[in-house]
Amino acid sequence: MKKKFPLLFAAACLLWVLSSWRTPSDKKGEIPANAFGRLPVIANGRVQPLDSLARNSLLQIREKQTVATAPGQSGSKTMSAAQWLLEVFFQQDMADTRPVFRIVHTEVKGLLALPLDPVPEKGMDGKHFSWNQMSPKLPDLMEEARRAQGVKQELHTPYDRALLQLWNAVSLYRRLQCTVQARESKNWEREFQEFIDAVPAGREAAKNQQAGQPLDPKDTAALEKLISMLQRASEQQSLTPPLIVPPTQPGTGPEGWTRTDEALFRIARGDTVPGSLRAYASMGTAYRNADPAAFGAAVERYREQLAPLGYSMLTKGEREQVFNHLEPFYKATVLYVLAGLCVLVFTLAPGRLEWLRETGRLLTLTTLLVHSAGLVYRMVLEGRPPVTNLYSSAVFIGWGACILGLLLERFWKNGIGILVSSSAGFLTLIIAHNLAQSGDTMEMMRAVLDTNFWLATHVVVVTLGYSATFVAGLLAVLYVVLGVFTKSLNPDKAKSLVKMVYGIICFAALFSFIGTVLGGIWADQSWGRFWGWDAKENGALMIVLWNALFLHARWGGLARERGLMALAIGGNIITAWSWFGVNMLGIGLHSYGFMSAAFTWLMLFVVSQLALIGFAALPKRFWRSNEAAA
Repeated sequence: MKKKFPLLFAAACLLWVLSSWRTPSDKKGEIPANAFGRLPVIANGRVQPLDSLARNSLLQIREKQTVATAPGQSGSKTMSAAQWLLEVFFQQDMADTRPVFRIVHTEVKGLLALPLDPVPEKGMDGKHFSWNQMSPKLPDLMEEARRAQGVKQELHTPYDRALLQLWNAVSLYRRLQCTVQARESKNWEREFQEFIDAVPAGREAAKNQQAGQPLDPKDTAALEKLISMLQRASEQQSLTPPLIVPPTQPGTGPEGWTRTDEALFRIARGDTVPGSLRAYASMGTAYRNADPAAFGAAVERYREQLAPLGYSMLTKGEREQVFNHLEPFYKATVLYVLAGLCVLVFTLAPGRLEWLRETGRLLTLTTLLVHSAGLVYRMVLEGRPPVTNLYSSAVFIGWGACILGLLLERFWKNGIGILVSSSAGFLTLIIAHNLAQSGDTMEMMRAVLDTNFWLATHVVVVTLGYSATFVAGLLAVLYVVLGVFTKSLNPDKAKSLVKMVYGIICFAALFSFIGTVLGGIWADQSWGRFWGWDAKENGALMIVLWNALFLHARWGGLARERGLMALAIGGNIITAWSWFGVNMLGIGLHSYGFMSAAFTWLMLFVVSQLALIGFAALPKRFWRSNEAAA
């Protein structure tokens, strides 16, 4: 049984992942929220399904992709992201009662006059609040948010950061509310039809008014209705909601999409009424009437209207919805933990528990397959190479580290490679998960990144250099921890770790150097200079120089076993600074903004690595492994 267990367990984990391949079908008698979630929309500069818009919005507002109707109560129900977006679009009075705004800072709660502690009998957990609970104090929130926006990011207090995070959530919620219809509209389909009917007479009345001719009372009423609707639309323009009105001509692309308010102004000028607005208006009526059949029919009619614009647009929505439901990176995170646990238990009795090492190896291979499938799926969806922003860089670095760890395990077969793969994969996917809470993970970071060739060469190669340097540093950390705190670091294992680190650093030096040179060529083509001493360019150069320092120290005999490991741990600091630190400086073409949470974790990471370097420098008599050897 022990011989078959590794394969059976890995197969069971793979089946668990594949069980989410098909999105759940809409239940009969309920509003088809999944069908609605497949409809395309333009948000964050790309085509995406409404399901992705809903999930990404909830992550920013609530830090979760679902909504609890009464958090803190035993009878609370859970709404999917698409179901919540339906309410926000078509039944705003109900959406305003949902506790979706996450507020944990005490001073912010005090500003909004919210309860500080949970109130279970009212369905309040003390952390999530509704629009209706906040709306009386929104003017105060706006005033405080404007004050905080005038303060430099690096000078923000925790109160300022909590304020701005909540204000961004409020702004996003308001944008979603006016995506389809004007806020507080009770019957958008009727109001929209009345507006369309009033356009001819209103336009005629406007012409007569400009010419100084008398106005007919009916024309005057039509003109007033026209002006009233356009005023409501103009109030929404500053919010810049997502684009839901597709172009009428095939082949126009994402550039031809418009917002609802823009479409209303075009209708007032005499343009054709977009079928998408009529479809969404019909969906809204059917939703409020709780009529699943009528809602589903409206969705299908709209899909038929979209068909001439391009088959890929519809299929992209379906495929991205499958990807959202599959959650390959979340499942890979779980599997990395299981693989790591198998290896940790294996180290307790390597002889008798060899089957656990094999289980961890097969499970890591399975996880790599899931991780790779997620990467490839994202690439196919967006037609981009694997690294386009910070989120995807974290996913890719974990993927590269997993491969390197498995290669180490292929040669040494002692569980260390599996531990490196599982640890690096888990940590980088956790970083990616936290980065995902800032918004759309498939959004491009910079306009200059809109170059697939350099994304597929410079960015991928230099990121592989990051992965290798981190793997070498992780092996060195393992060396120090085993040597200082345990008795398990025998001379053979120590030599194996040193050889592993040396081989990985050679790989890292090659790829970081080539990636940096390719980045210089890209910079020359994009900005007209090969090297501009940009912060990110200097960070990349620091990695190359640090890896070169390690190699020269080994070849020249300047550092021995422990010294080389200390240098490899130092590489973790250099690489983390190049990856995240320079992005927060606020200078250069690669600066993406100061992130206080990321800065705090970066500093904690640096301190931990410096502490490990200090442990590596301790005399051997203080190492527990040295006691065992003696």
